[in-house]
Amino acid sequence: MQKVVMIGAGNLATQLSLALHEHGIEILQVYSKTVESAKALAGKLDCSFTISVKKIEKNADLYVFAVSDKALPSVLDEILVPIGNVVHTAGSLPADIFENYAENYGVFYPLQTFSKERKVEFSNIPICIESNSMKLRTDLIELAGQISKSVHLINSEQRKQLHLAAVFTCNFTNHMYSIGQKLLAEKDVDYELLKPLILETAQKALQLDPVSAQTGPAVRFDEEIMNSHEKALKHSPVFQKLYRFVSESIYKMHKGK
Repeated sequence: MQKVVMIGAGNLATQLSLALHEHGIEILQVYSKTVESAKALAGKLDCSFTISVKKIEKNADLYVFAVSDKALPSVLDEILVPIGNVVHTAGSLPADIFENYAENYGVFYPLQTFSKERKVEFSNIPICIESNSMKLRTDLIELAGQISKSVHLINSEQRKQLHLAAVFTCNFTNHMYSIGQKLLAEKDVDYELLKPLILETAQKALQLDPVSAQTGPAVRFDEEIMNSHEKALKHSPVFQKLYRFVSESIYKMHKGK
């Protein structure tokens, strides 16, 4: 697995290809549907790029499909030539989406949130591996081991559940940060004030059981405080509804401990 074609040039594709490149894996080519994205990433990797699926290199050891779940089937349908070992990087798609396109296929799923402009350290990122053949599985484990110390064999059902948990843990949590930032901006309060709280909350979740670490009025279902908060959200009915729904969920989880 020394020659890789990266199909995609988004957040995950960028950080994964850079990590592989830094560890001596040759990225032969980058494909993206837009010239700007493909050219920008290829420039960082010192490799060729294409915006035509028909011009994807045919002699790579591995083809990594790091495109959106929605885009993957259409990209596969455009590939007219047989391709070799293939993987996708998605959390919710099954490995067998490749069944009619390649003999050896699998999944190479790094469990992390990625942005093009923010470099991440891959050594501690869990990489979840799945494959339809023992040979490819061995090769993927070896490849993942070159960039991470945390490599796991996870089947499609487990990965789907892992992705669901990650959406709650990361995406939904980040949305709550966004709401907090917006609420503060409405009263001209600096978002910096919340950052120590964000850090401590994350550290507690790493060191303690999250259920046991939960604090706030919802744990004891303090109606007086919660009603006051809901009243303050009267001009934001969506946030108001979210506040009540999440508070009830917290209370029910703790009541059932």
